[in-house]
Amino acid sequence: MDISYNWLAQYVDHDLAPEALAEVLTMGGLEVEGIDRIGQSLDGVIVGQVLAVEAHPNADRLVLCDVDCGDDEPVQIACGADNVAAGQHVPVATPGTTLELPSRQNPTVYEPVTIETRTIRGETSHGMICAEDELGLSEDHAGIMVLDDAAEVGQAFTEYLAARSIESTDAVFDIGLTPNRPDAASHFGVARDAAALTGSTLTRPEVDRPEEGGDAADAVGVEIQAPEGCPRYVALLVRDVAVQESPTWLKRRLASIGLRPRNNVVDVTNFVLLLHEIGQPLHAFDFDTLADHRIVVRKTESEEPFTTLDDTERTLPAGTLLICDAERPVAIAGVMGGANSEVSEATTDVLIESAYFDPSTIRKTANALNLQTDSSYRFERGVDRDGQVWAAARAAELIAQLGGGTIVPGMVDAHPTPPEVRTVALRPDRLNALLGVDIPVSKAIFLLEQIGFAVARGEDDVLRCTVPTFRPDVEQEVDLIEEVARLYGYDHIPEPERVPLPSHLPRELRADRLRQQVSELLRGRGFREIQTNSMLRADRAARFNRPALTAPGDGALPIVETMNPISQEMATLRPSLLPGALEVMQHNRNHGQEALRFFEFGHVFHRSGPDAASVVPGFFEQETMLIALSGPHAPTHWDQAPREADFFDLKGTVASVLDALHIEAAEMVPATTDDALTTYQLDVLVAGAQVGTVARVDDAVADDFDLTAPAFVAELDWATLVDAADLHEERCYTPISRFPIVERDLAILADADAPVGPMMDTLRAEGAPLLQDVSVFDIYEGEGIPSGQKSVAFGLRFGADRTLKDQEVDALVKAMLTALKKHHGATLRQ
Repeated sequence: MDISYNWLAQYVDHDLAPEALAEVLTMGGLEVEGIDRIGQSLDGVIVGQVLAVEAHPNADRLVLCDVDCGDDEPVQIACGADNVAAGQHVPVATPGTTLELPSRQNPTVYEPVTIETRTIRGETSHGMICAEDELGLSEDHAGIMVLDDAAEVGQAFTEYLAARSIESTDAVFDIGLTPNRPDAASHFGVARDAAALTGSTLTRPEVDRPEEGGDAADAVGVEIQAPEGCPRYVALLVRDVAVQESPTWLKRRLASIGLRPRNNVVDVTNFVLLLHEIGQPLHAFDFDTLADHRIVVRKTESEEPFTTLDDTERTLPAGTLLICDAERPVAIAGVMGGANSEVSEATTDVLIESAYFDPSTIRKTANALNLQTDSSYRFERGVDRDGQVWAAARAAELIAQLGGGTIVPGMVDAHPTPPEVRTVALRPDRLNALLGVDIPVSKAIFLLEQIGFAVARGEDDVLRCTVPTFRPDVEQEVDLIEEVARLYGYDHIPEPERVPLPSHLPRELRADRLRQQVSELLRGRGFREIQTNSMLRADRAARFNRPALTAPGDGALPIVETMNPISQEMATLRPSLLPGALEVMQHNRNHGQEALRFFEFGHVFHRSGPDAASVVPGFFEQETMLIALSGPHAPTHWDQAPREADFFDLKGTVASVLDALHIEAAEMVPATTDDALTTYQLDVLVAGAQVGTVARVDDAVADDFDLTAPAFVAELDWATLVDAADLHEERCYTPISRFPIVERDLAILADADAPVGPMMDTLRAEGAPLLQDVSVFDIYEGEGIPSGQKSVAFGLRFGADRTLKDQEVDALVKAMLTALKKHHGATLRQ
């Protein structure tokens, strides 16, 4: 935000140089990020009077002017401006004067040029009659600058400017304004802080506050149909205005902060509004263009077309707050006016709008239209809830003064919902305890009163502070403490001699430790960690909205759509990690990578019912883990034969993760529900509750992502896994047994579609505690095996802290065969 040093001096009387004032403001919480010097030294420029103008005998585009510069004899100066005439008072750069002038090679670049006595086409020229841009006063180069007749010939031009409150040089502060300080989004707001920080007097321009009603209320009707969006609307009327060029002081003020002057009416609204004087956005309507001379504030019920001041037709969404006349919209409230009611050179009567609009309403409108303006910037952050009348009256006085108009007595002040008075208590002992310094109560009261707070001290010494309406950010005691601290001076708060330290060491969170442990396990198995975007386009989110982890058996929960997405590619929050992982696999596959092995930890989002336990009512967020692989089981290497990764590679990896987490009650069983995204899948259960899936991605889905090899994914509810994990904090040493291990091979016949995992569970249960390990080393179907059956060969290892006898091992194997036949219909293969 640009703030003019000279402009600030109109409101606060201080004796600080720009650099010193910038330091004070920065230490007070308004960080000055840079200082831009504008204008130039005008030493050597004086006021002259053109006595006569004659054609140049040797140049068609030049004239010769006899100019009185206050010396004994007039001087001859060659001039090429079309508007030069005898009798004019003009600024004259005398020989020896150095000015910053546009470069002949690049007019946008200024370079120092020393004015000299020169011979031009045979005629001597003693100096230069200057235009405004050559003096650094504006960008106007339409002709020479013509001064008023009261200008004193021979007077230094800087004295002429000073007598008319015009500065030739200025320093512009670039202030990095934080969103919580809307009160400082104007020159007067910054001046308020500057006065408090420097102990100077703050001066606010005197304005005659009109009474409500009167002739203005008779001429203008205001109806607020949407009070929630517009709690207050003030209207003043100025008649018989001459729309014309603004005076130099006003153009200079606006140019100093980067605004291009337009005309006296528009420039006044810019001057009073926005960054500029008070920070209250205003809008000026051509009163004669308003049907029935009425203002209606309403919201759109459906989409409506509207052409704004920039001659752009926009489609306004439903719910847009509009300023209308009796027949049509004339402005988008708080954002931009309409082309159908703007002030033009033909305007004579001006209606001034000064309103308070709800910040969230304006923010939604500006975002929906992708239209950010100076007005919306301030309304979004919150303007002074009680500053509308002053701002409108100030603008009306300036328009009448600069345009020769007449202010119609009275005003319209539609104020359906007056603001409540807010009071916040401040305890002096809490103030001193938090800041670590003893600030006298009287000092704290003085500092708060300097920036507009009304402070009442109770018998208990508690300060009850009435919050001014221009400080919507102050809501609690700590906000007041911050105000006192920044005005007292952070550099005046001493560093403590001792800093208390916590008596306990910070501990790593359980979930973080397990996440690191699992990540190391997966990286050791050749997987790479990825991080994908949590936002998706709507159709992709709907396609990958899998119910497995959120609502098994009940269908998927609704997806979460984002409000005002910056693009359709980010219109929703992801309901699953799967689409992001497939995009990463697609990218790597298209760049020549074949062995694709990835994992990710990330949050997924859904809408939930009103009774669901969640941080944000109506929304459900959970952290999940995804493991994905496709292509070769490992990169091609000389010491191993290549093979394609399969479902069991992923199943084994998931089993390793569950084993690393020491989750004893985990199992993987065939899925009971269909998933359009997968060919087949296993449900991962912990204590009977589903926590995830292991699946092969459907080939049609894989094809959509250019994956030629089968793709396999596992998605697990990480939070549930963390809760179920047994960290085994105490580790015990167990020596290697001195006794031999007994091994047995067991081949059985079972139904061809019978799962082997439950058989292994049966063997473990029946063989405990002597059975130490069971594995499958062969599965066979074909010659010698009955139709509809398969042969499964198990390797069994038995051991104990003694030497086992063959008789007891044989008896145990026999019992295991009996259990297999009973529970699975399996028999010993002969």
